[in-house]
Amino acid sequence: MNSRERWLRTFHFQSVDHVPDHEFGYWKETLPLWHRQGLPKAVRTNGLADQYFGFERRELAGVNVGMYPVFSPRILGWEGDEKIIRDKTGARCIVRRDGKSTIPQYLEYPVRDRASWNELKRRLNPATRGRYPEDWEQRKLEWQTRDYALGINAGSLFGWLRNWMGLETISVTLYDDRQLVEDMMDHLVYLITSAMRPALEQVQFDFASMWEDMAFKAGPMISPKLFKEIMVPRYKQITGLLHQYGVDIIYLDCDGNINELVPLWLEAGVNCMFPLEIRGGSDPYPIRERYGHEVLLLGGVDKTQLIAGKDAIRAEIRRLEKLVADGGFVPHVDHRVPPDVTLENYRYYLRTKREAFGIPDPGVGMLDERLAKRRAV
Repeated sequence: MNSRERWLRTFHFQSVDHVPDHEFGYWKETLPLWHRQGLPKAVRTNGLADQYFGFERRELAGVNVGMYPVFSPRILGWEGDEKIIRDKTGARCIVRRDGKSTIPQYLEYPVRDRASWNELKRRLNPATRGRYPEDWEQRKLEWQTRDYALGINAGSLFGWLRNWMGLETISVTLYDDRQLVEDMMDHLVYLITSAMRPALEQVQFDFASMWEDMAFKAGPMISPKLFKEIMVPRYKQITGLLHQYGVDIIYLDCDGNINELVPLWLEAGVNCMFPLEIRGGSDPYPIRERYGHEVLLLGGVDKTQLIAGKDAIRAEIRRLEKLVADGGFVPHVDHRVPPDVTLENYRYYLRTKREAFGIPDPGVGMLDERLAKRRAV
């Protein structure tokens, strides 16, 4: 059974030789710290780390369905240990001078009202050249014989708008000028579906990926009532197009407590919840118990247990055994691995997970051989 078959069969609750072997990635501080703990210096990106640790291949097609072109990031000024920048979304914000991962302090967002929205829309034209890779025709030929899962980016509604407006502004606008928010979401649906359609006509995809990040630990950033009224019908236009072309695994990335949103996403045609952040309140067990095989699950391994040590890691893997056996679930760390997790603990976690779920040892560390194999494809 190859990786593509394994992915599709797992998410259709069919028998497999073992659960797919995937992970989510790493904070940018994690790999440099692991270099001092024995990770080869050549392993400097998430992609190279995936190859080094031997995970199954899974790729997105590289179709840009979002803002394009983005703004050119630039430094606007310096203040002690901080710098003021304009980021790629057009927002002005303060970040650390040393580049360490922190939440930026935002000073101004590109969308403040209808006039600024109309200005930004010039970057949201599906006909803009460059939304598809230059080697698209060659990729299509290679994908015809692929043995790994291939997906397409299906965009965002609230998440992108929150990034472009700021949470406070979009929250107020939902009540003061709801029509503007609906108009913006309508345009995003037009952008996403128009950009995706040619790819869907030419390639059989195995999944679609969406992103929102619209929940805190206490729950969603907007009310379920508003979500149902303004977002569910628009999601359906996106998922309906995907279903038309046989894409029935649609996962959505949302941190925090998603429990109030799960039934609405399912109603909207988004059927796979990711990354199931445990400390955020999104344990996969209650979600599966409530929605059964209607819901697919991706993630759900509590990252804090990798920090706690080997006993905690074993207990966390045991906790997930029944859910893995039930199907429709691919377990991996519930966010990017933070630098608090030692390389030793991470390797122990991978060994424990693979032994528990019958995943063959891929020969971790054979990076050069894997790179050569990838180049030959």
